[in-house]
This record gives sequence, structure tokens and C-alpha cells, in this order.
Amino acid sequence: MAVTSPPGPAALSPSPLAARATRWSSFRRRLTIWISGSVVTLLLLVCFLGPFVLPLASPVGGSVLESALPPGSPGHVLGTDVNGNDVLSRLIHGGRSSLLVGIVVNIIGLTIGGTAGAISAYLGGKADAIIMRALDVLIAFPSLVLVIVLAQILGPSLPNTILALSAFSIPAVARISRAATMKVMSMPYLQAAELSGSPWWRILFRHVVPNIVPQLTTFAMLGMAIVVVTEGALSFLGLGIPAPRPSWGNMIFDAQQSLSATPMLVLWPSLALLVTVLSFNLLGESIRDEVTGR
Repeated sequence: MAVTSPPGPAALSPSPLAARATRWSSFRRRLTIWISGSVVTLLLLVCFLGPFVLPLASPVGGSVLESALPPGSPGHVLGTDVNGNDVLSRLIHGGRSSLLVGIVVNIIGLTIGGTAGAISAYLGGKADAIIMRALDVLIAFPSLVLVIVLAQILGPSLPNTILALSAFSIPAVARISRAATMKVMSMPYLQAAELSGSPWWRILFRHVVPNIVPQLTTFAMLGMAIVVVTEGALSFLGLGIPAPRPSWGNMIFDAQQSLSATPMLVLWPSLALLVTVLSFNLLGESIRDEVTGR
């Protein structure tokens, strides 16, 4: 009988092409993280600090004598809208409103949804069934329809927009949190903590939460893009942030009424939305791939 010898080290080592592809994939992923992360950081700095450090005109209360000025006009880099308001100022203040909604909605989703999902998975049994069935009721509705209905009931305002968007953020985060917690619960160190007699709440917040934060952070980055787009849709429909407070959505709504005469007024907030959503999506996907080792 022929004896088959075990494969040598050369047979087990990856080929040069495979190793090169792995290095290139890792480099590309990290480059994407750096670029998209830099764009996100710049957006946050400009929108939240820009109004305090840049010599911007007021975003409201413009003069009709300066309405629809073209880009490059004296004192108005991007021109003015049909009401005489400075477009650059409204773009930055509108970005602050849109990003603020995204940040607060994600904080609410991570806090309530993340906690509910982790507790549901850890307790199991009837508690798990009750919590998840309640969240399934919300998930069963088409998210955009649910948000529009809630926004219509609550009325257009910044706090109501946040509440309406949180209604679909919480159950989505809870699902991710529950799945991540179930995975952590199978780890030996968690079983050792349970055998040591530690109370469930200490195990949950000391051992479970720190290990599900990476997955929740990645989901929050992707969710940020969804929330910003949905807020823009609500404001465009007149159900989100009401005028005169600017947001990218209501800027597009106001500008589309004079689209043929001043198309640039639609272009600026649309580009801002595109860059923001693309940056958060790329950042979230790249971080997810880095964490999972894809």
C-alpha cells in the first residue's frame, strides 16, 4: 500500500498571487476607510463648527432685491435662492439639521434598540418572544410608509422628525444587537462569568455590550446614510423640518419650484446629500469588512 506523506510547508502556504490579492484588498479597504472617514469628519466640522467660525450670512431673512443671484456674486459664493437667502449659509445650516437628525436617531436606536436586543437574547424564553414580537410588528410595516404616517400624525418639526425616524431605527438595531449577543453568549468566557455567580445585568454590560459594539457601530454608519436620505424625503414632502429652518430636503423642495430658471439651487443640496450618503455607506461597509476580515 502506498503511503501518502503530509503536505509540506510549501504546499500549505498561499500562492504569491493570492497573497498579493489579500494585501491589495486590505490596502484598498483601509484607504477607503481613510478617505470616507476624512470626508465624514470634514462634513461634521463644517456643518457644526462652520456657522461659528466662518463669515456666513444669515440663512433666513434675505432680501428679495438679491434673489436668485448666480454663484460667484459679491458676498455670495454659491449665489442666493429665490428669497434672497445665501445658498452657502443655508447649505451648511441645512447640513447641520440633517446630520443632527441622523446622529440623534442613531443614538436613540443604539440605546433603546441595542439594549432591548441584548436583553432579549440574554434572557431568552418568554421575555425574548415578547420583546421580539413587539419589534416584529414595527418591522412588518414598510419603513418609509411607517415614517410618513408617523410624521403626518406628529406634524412637521425637528423633534417629531427624530421621533418618526426612530420608529424604524429601534427595531432594526434590536435585530442586529440580538444576533450579536447570541453569538457572544456561546463564548467560554461568558459561560465562566455565569458560573461565577455574577448577576445578569453585570454580565450583560461588562462582557456582552463591549463585544457587540463593533457590529452596532458598523450598522450605525450604514444607518446614518439611510436616516439622512429619509429625512431629506420627509422634508421634501413637507413632513420633516419645516421652513424657514433649512435642511437639504426642504432646500430641494423650495428649489424645484424654479428648477428651469435656477437649476443650481437643486444641484447644491443634492450633491451634499450624495456625498454624505456615499461617504457614510463606504465608511460603514469598509469598517464592517475590516471587523469581519473579509
